Amino acid sequence: MRALGIDIGSRAIKLALLEDGRVLEERRVPTTFDPASQAADLMRGLRWDTIVATGYGRRLLVGPPGLRIITEIKACALGVAAALPAAKTILDIGGQDTKAIAVGDDGRVLRFEMNDRCAAGTGKFLEFMAAGLQVPVEEFGEFALEGRPGATISSMCTVFAETEAISLMAQGRKARDIALALHHSVVKRSLSMLARVGPEPPLAFCGGVALNACVRSLLQAEVGLPLLVPTRPEMMAARGAALAAAALRP
Repeated sequence: MRALGIDIGSRAIKLALLEDGRVLEERRVPTTFDPASQAADLMRGLRWDTIVATGYGRRLLVGPPGLRIITEIKACALGVAAALPAAKTILDIGGQDTKAIAVGDDGRVLRFEMNDRCAAGTGKFLEFMAAGLQVPVEEFGEFALEGRPGATISSMCTVFAETEAISLMAQGRKARDIALALHHSVVKRSLSMLARVGPEPPLAFCGGVALNACVRSLLQAEVGLPLLVPTRPEMMAARGAALAAAALRP
């Protein structure tokens, strides 16, 4: 039996295809202004028996027979539970939102916190700031790790944080120092959200921002809990959706 999970996120669309519980194929493309068509293109050529959609644009997908949808909270918890069964708390930082999730056995969601529509502290925030400092976002984490501590970005708002960054540049701070301060602000916001769900170890870190080396390093240093990062952290929601699809009758 083949089960397809598709995660239509704000910055990327990901899919995972399972066959008898084993990952057969994974795909990922950037989200465009026509995510439904982009998702259809991504699925082209694949065959499946059951399908579940999740993510920011999950309701945009129409057409596949038997399509079910689940929230990204549930999908993320299922994906992490399969990849890291020991995890008790999940921090998921994606392109447009941040989620802190307390999980029970088999990925059951016990409590969760999610940011509002503001993109502060998310992948979009880092992408915007990387562009402002003229650093490719894929290299932004490594770039920030070379910064010296001491600079502070106190605002969580993207616009105000940019103003603070410009002010630091006017004071002669190096771009790497400012980048490190920006990463600190992301981790600070995440810690606040984790505190509200009562984090228990071990903590799993997933979502596209888990690919950022500086965020991982700062989180490990400040969270005070064992930190687990799955092999492909950005695919956890898609895999969770596929696992939910695998539980359906074809």
